[in-house]
Amino acid sequence: MATYGAIVVAMALMTTFISLQVFWRYVLGSSIDSANELSRLFFVWAIFLAIPHGVKHGVHVGIDLFVMMMPETLREGLYRFTAGVSALLMLMVMLGGWVATLDNWRHLMPTLPVTSAVYFIAVMICGAHAFLHLALLAWGGSRTWEELS
Repeated sequence: MATYGAIVVAMALMTTFISLQVFWRYVLGSSIDSANELSRLFFVWAIFLAIPHGVKHGVHVGIDLFVMMMPETLREGLYRFTAGVSALLMLMVMLGGWVATLDNWRHLMPTLPVTSAVYFIAVMICGAHAFLHLALLAWGGSRTWEELS
């Protein structure tokens, strides 16, 4: 639930900075130096915080014609296998986010005195959160969230 709130806050801040930038530019004839960077940062955070929620419910683009023709037991086994492999891939994403965060920690954003690693922290959190969802789906199967509801 905390990530839902953080997504809403990030989207609201992104919208606010874009609106302020438009007002400053077209009404006041000036601009806010960091508005583009801040709106991009909040967009990245909103997206990477939202990805695990899509993973949780399987709301992604996919072609499942072949899979739907399989028997139910084979389909469920394939679901658990791919969820497990995807969980491992999310661990790799999380590790990549960690390495990128460490590598970029000393670099500052061009218009703000903030480390540019904040982009990669979002990737790291996304990888960890998505890993937890996928590991649970690999363990519990495709009906995991139906049983908890």
